[in-house]
Amino acid sequence: MGISDDAVQVRSQGWRRLAALHQLIESALERALQDGHELSVVEFSVLDSLSRQDGWHMRMSQLARAAALSPSASTRLVNRLEQRGLLTRILCADDRRGIYTELTPAGRALLRKARPVHDRALASAVAEAEATPELADLVAALPELSGVGAREVAGAAAP
Repeated sequence: MGISDDAVQVRSQGWRRLAALHQLIESALERALQDGHELSVVEFSVLDSLSRQDGWHMRMSQLARAAALSPSASTRLVNRLEQRGLLTRILCADDRRGIYTELTPAGRALLRKARPVHDRALASAVAEAEATPELADLVAALPELSGVGAREVAGAAAP
């Protein structure tokens, strides 16, 4: 007994809509962060994840999970951010095999400047998705996003 063709079609259509929502948001964030701060979305995510940690640092394995990257991809990303002076690596005092990644003052400053750009781009993309009939119900189904777009865009336009 298999899944009916109709059920497969519905799931496939739902997945394509979800991918379209993700692409709309990711593209808007990528453009805004690149234009304003020469950051990619994943670089911003790493800086943001680090900023939310007590002590502003994380083990490399935690950082890889937070950024949804493989260990090798996260190492390459950290190398690039370290070359830009945004991160530094610190050996763990308790476990000599452990390496922490920590924001530098320059990384914190860039994140502070980039966060409002990110937030406005996110709000605008969510508002666009809410206004798109094929995507509106997906946004409504995500409580963290539902209603954020219009509220944030209106708030950003206010004096």
